[in-house]
Amino acid sequence: MKLLHGIMPPIATPFVNDEVAYDKLAQNFSRWNKTGLSGYVVMGSNGESVFLTREEKLNLIEAVKKNIAGDKLLIAGTGSDSIKETISLSNDAADRGADYVLILTPSFYKSEMKPAAYIKYFSAVADKTKVPVVIYNVPKFTGVDIEAETVAKLAEHKNIVGIKNSSENIRQTTEIIDQTPKDFITIVGTASVLYSGISAGADGGILALANIAPNECIQIQKFVDEGKHKEALELQKKMLPVNKAITAKYGVAGLKAAMDTLGYFGGEPRSPLSVLNDSGKQELKQILITADLLR
Repeated sequence: MKLLHGIMPPIATPFVNDEVAYDKLAQNFSRWNKTGLSGYVVMGSNGESVFLTREEKLNLIEAVKKNIAGDKLLIAGTGSDSIKETISLSNDAADRGADYVLILTPSFYKSEMKPAAYIKYFSAVADKTKVPVVIYNVPKFTGVDIEAETVAKLAEHKNIVGIKNSSENIRQTTEIIDQTPKDFITIVGTASVLYSGISAGADGGILALANIAPNECIQIQKFVDEGKHKEALELQKKMLPVNKAITAKYGVAGLKAAMDTLGYFGGEPRSPLSVLNDSGKQELKQILITADLLR
């Protein structure tokens, strides 16, 4: 099994005339593959997975698998509130080359999402999934949060191998690292806390920012690993405004606009999301220039 470690982008899904543009995807990979990214996440939040049909999801996994080097990880976001559908999509993803599956916390019945429900859900999924399961915690979108004690209990399952924590709560991330076994993998899910997360012992990051600044994200982790905390923190601070723009402020539309500005193919988000307006694009361009990503 390939080691889950390092920096990975949750890749943006390119659309042309509302259809997945596989040729544009290949163009983006021709650049990403030249970096030290350890792998890629397909059908993450930044990949607009909630707007994809099941057929599109499976075709996308196949297309990504064709376009990445054999040593790169492929992680597929396959979670839904339905245990049965999650298992089915996860195993279909595994058959198409996914090395791991990223499973979102169920969230529709929020008041019922207590530790016992999470343990029941993730254990049932992991029992019948062909590849290792990574828990995906993203309170920003789901409105629910899984605490460290529950993650520690789930870490006892042999097929639940890690968590992507997209909360900015570094206390929670640190507790997860502290309360789980050494071979349980904790991944930072937002670049705003990459430095602090890696410093606390996280194994890597699945970061929207890595779509447009892969080398900088990789360098932050490298600096921390080498004990160069001053340099890591300086680079982290430099990337903060960029990350804020493409996540909290402008979201998917901002990420895609930044990709277009930097020579990747971003394109339009899928409806009902809208493209970034002209004033937003100008502000974003200036942020990229200030961060030395655009010259």
